[in-house]
Amino acid sequence: MTQIEVSFDAETLRKVLLGDKGAEVLLEKVMNEVLQAEMTEHLGAEPGEHTDDRRGYRNGSYERELTTRIGSLKLEVPRDRDGTFQTKLFERYQRSEKALVTTLMQMVLQGVSTRRVKKITTELCGREFSRQTVSNLTERLSEQVRAWAERPLEEEYPFLLADAMQLNIRHHEAVRSAMALIVVGISEDGYREILGLKIALRETGESWKELLQELKDRGLRRVELATSDAHEGLERALREAFPGCIWQRCQSHFRRNVIDKTPSDYQDRMHRLLDQILKADSQQEASQRLEEVSGELKDEAENALDVLEEGIFDATAVLALPEKYRERLRTTNMVERLIQEVRRREKVIRIFPNKTSAWRLVGALLAEKHEEWSTGRRYWTMDEFFQWRGRQTGDNTEDLQTESSNRILQPA
Repeated sequence: MTQIEVSFDAETLRKVLLGDKGAEVLLEKVMNEVLQAEMTEHLGAEPGEHTDDRRGYRNGSYERELTTRIGSLKLEVPRDRDGTFQTKLFERYQRSEKALVTTLMQMVLQGVSTRRVKKITTELCGREFSRQTVSNLTERLSEQVRAWAERPLEEEYPFLLADAMQLNIRHHEAVRSAMALIVVGISEDGYREILGLKIALRETGESWKELLQELKDRGLRRVELATSDAHEGLERALREAFPGCIWQRCQSHFRRNVIDKTPSDYQDRMHRLLDQILKADSQQEASQRLEEVSGELKDEAENALDVLEEGIFDATAVLALPEKYRERLRTTNMVERLIQEVRRREKVIRIFPNKTSAWRLVGALLAEKHEEWSTGRRYWTMDEFFQWRGRQTGDNTEDLQTESSNRILQPA
């Protein structure tokens, strides 16, 4: 690279010391020298220099404004006669512009008001961004979230996990509690994906039914097991949407339900008993272990025993699957952790101005996490699942093993 020598005349120094622009004048001078040095390197000759290696000639210059963190600079960009010169300085400028747009979108994503966005960008860049500009960026973000939320589901998703998080939204001039309904799936290739999101004013069976129908319309099929809490409407919606699928009642929620009905002085003992019952190798064994302690529980925690007996079958449904898949499908903890991550990033907002803004923010965060999951490490290999499903349906086991092997051989 050609070495750059920058000199400052008396007028430039006077502007720096006495004018109101200060460092802008120095930076403008340096960048103009950089542009001239780039042209010299491009042509292989200084202005007026005659050499055998010259690759062209200068042809004047044009003015271009460059916005930087310390203000707007007026630059004289040189031309060559053949029009082949392109400065690397503006490649960097273009990257900065993209980064600036991304930052603005991220600020909107994090719930910062448009007025605050305008103030911050003005301070950082010496340039004003209007409310309309930010609104346009917000609309662009909405389009990206919509494309993610409406994408076709072309694979099979044997396993689903569903849960909801509470949000505060302004609705009809009042702050109301609303719910973000979230569905996570594990694909036939063993990757986790976030399949769906719906913002509803209440968590009802009808709202879950609408979300699950949307997923089916997008292609969701062959669900073998779905894990959720014991919300009656959600359970019913899952069973109606996917007839014949196994419904697994979240063991974390189930455990809390049992403990809530247990006397405080017996809760430690109950936790140990629940560990023994829920970690059985089969539903038959779980029922047998419960039967063995039912006499003790009837004396010490009769109300808790009622909850246990009523829910033990659904809370151990996952035991029908191969052991490899049981631990992570026993609970909705995967979705709970996802919700905690979303909560950490959206809590600065506290109150969403409307349902659309909540959908846009939560959707963008989920889309970001979806990309991380679906392009990262494989969550599971699915060979044992295909073999299990083949035994359940009577499909040709050899064909299923070949299908499974082909999937495993694909790069994770």
